[in-house]
Amino acid sequence: MNKKYFFLSLLMLCVCSILAQEKKAGPIIADYGKVWQIQNQDYKIEKDAQLKVVFDIMNSPEDTSALNRSIETAARFLNMHAQSGVSKENMKVALVVHNKASKDIITNKAYKKRYGVDNPNAEMVQQLMDAGVEFLFCGQSSLSRGFPIEETISGVQLSLSAMTALIQLQNNGYRLIKF
Repeated sequence: MNKKYFFLSLLMLCVCSILAQEKKAGPIIADYGKVWQIQNQDYKIEKDAQLKVVFDIMNSPEDTSALNRSIETAARFLNMHAQSGVSKENMKVALVVHNKASKDIITNKAYKKRYGVDNPNAEMVQQLMDAGVEFLFCGQSSLSRGFPIEETISGVQLSLSAMTALIQLQNNGYRLIKF
């Protein structure tokens, strides 16, 4: 009977320790990009290596009040690596935005006029840009989807096309991540 309670207690302790772990944001993007801390990694991080990444952001939730989790991936990338000891200076991040995601980088004013709600991504986009993340907006999507550069959040850069931006960034050593 004692053994049974011992193993049951041990099992509960293990379950509680797993459940006690929480995802957390920061230190680079304070309000977005929560990640799990991974202990005892077999594949170690090269903390001094430069990580240059470009995210291809083309999809967006149908719900206009929902956060674009694809954009938040950049916040997760920054936070998880910073939490693991990679310096902010060793991370270069760019997002190439096009197609359905075009709406996610417009100002609150323009978004509210079109969809009746504030842009749920505006604060996150601003925090990412404040951290040095580049947002490159496809000029073809700008015109075909009716989102002029003047309606985008300040700091968004207009490119000829998403294809051009993706090629040039990869030619400059950025690695493509597409979810």
